[in-house]
Amino acid sequence: MQIARTIAEYRAHRAALLAARAVEGRPGLVGVVPTMGYLHEGHRSLMRCARADCAIVATTIFVNPTQFGPNEDFTRYPRDEARDFAICEAEGVDIVFAPRVEEMYPAGAETTVSVGRLSTVLEGAARPGHFDGVATVVTKLFSIAQADRGYFGQKDAQQLMVIRRLAEDLRIPTEVVGCPIIREPDGLALSSRNVYLSPEEREQALSLSRGLRAAEAAWQDGVRDADSLRRRVLDEIEAQPLANVDYVSLANQGTLDELRGAVGAPALLSLAVRFGATRLIDNILLTP
Repeated sequence: MQIARTIAEYRAHRAALLAARAVEGRPGLVGVVPTMGYLHEGHRSLMRCARADCAIVATTIFVNPTQFGPNEDFTRYPRDEARDFAICEAEGVDIVFAPRVEEMYPAGAETTVSVGRLSTVLEGAARPGHFDGVATVVTKLFSIAQADRGYFGQKDAQQLMVIRRLAEDLRIPTEVVGCPIIREPDGLALSSRNVYLSPEEREQALSLSRGLRAAEAAWQDGVRDADSLRRRVLDEIEAQPLANVDYVSLANQGTLDELRGAVGAPALLSLAVRFGATRLIDNILLTP
């Protein structure tokens, strides 16, 4: 496994690997898995998807400052580079691109990327400017990686939609691949931020997946009223004294327009909830 700190190093490693694969008679796709590090089983699943599809797999590890708001957890976001490198190597990653901030945002850089309405609702409304930071760094990473496919988790469902729109609108040739949410055995969606939770907060955080499952069960039983489905989720979460709900949304999966009355499929049921200083998100897609 090669580790690159600069764009030039990454591209040199990529070129050498492509040449080697060609000599071996097995040229193929290049896949990239963008991450902010502190890797967990969810990230591993993305690497495995990329490894199954691609001849060369790159993972990026970069805690992107521009997607954090002024009162968010950029400085305390968990980091463990040595552990991350070991995980990447165990998963068969060929190149890790782990740049410093000045490599991604050189002095005087002013250009940002905004994806429009998709980036202003739900997470975008709760975290103004967040998706501009995401869109900007992903555009940079796609340009640097020159990958055929980029792999992202469905847990960040709105982010996945924003990145797909970005790639389509800017005619970026990287195919955006969405991969399933990975959960703990008890149902909690994996997140690097889970380490912040106290034991009591973590126990109460299980109400997120319970609420989503309750709404999904109601949907499968024929419930189609949007308010009733949202209420199934809220009843579970609001029973937890440490939970502070940012939003529970039931929206059109393509536009993220909030749904009222009778709901058709598919619909994205998503939420954001705080437990103390830790903000968790989760979602489920309601389909026939």
